[in-house]
Amino acid sequence: MLLGISGSLRRDSHNRKLIREAGRIYGTDDFIEADIRFPLFDADLQAEHGIPEVVKTLVAQIEAAEAVIISTPEYNKALSGVLKNALDWVSRAEGNPWRDTPVAIMSATAGRSGGERAQNSLRLVISPFGPKLLTGREVLIAQAKDQFDADGRLSNDRYRAALETQMADLKKLVGQF
Repeated sequence: MLLGISGSLRRDSHNRKLIREAGRIYGTDDFIEADIRFPLFDADLQAEHGIPEVVKTLVAQIEAAEAVIISTPEYNKALSGVLKNALDWVSRAEGNPWRDTPVAIMSATAGRSGGERAQNSLRLVISPFGPKLLTGREVLIAQAKDQFDADGRLSNDRYRAALETQMADLKKLVGQF
């Protein structure tokens, strides 16, 4: 199973389109989009009620995934708050579902950088969990509103080629485990 996590909650976000396109290119019929509509992390909430069921679901999905793709928008030069919140909640669960899980990072943004700083900040906060982060070809979709067609497919040949290379590299990384 391939798990896609969009750092944007908007139903028709460019990052949601990007993980769907990545899943299609990866070539699996078993693609799941994670739901990260979690309450804000609060240790008092956890102490009183435990780990929320929606967080437990994501933890189980990460554990079951052969690989995870994460696409983050860039908000104020960093990953989105909802994505950081989801990572914080998952870190509170029993065990470490990220350990040795192949992970590809990508981003789609309205600006010209394509989310380079967001990707860097995501790498900083996820690295301590020990995933097998894919390195090499970066997928940075700049001016994202102009890069997808009406069906949500990447229309820019250069960006599509970068995503195809990244998904091929992710498959190779999965094959090593």
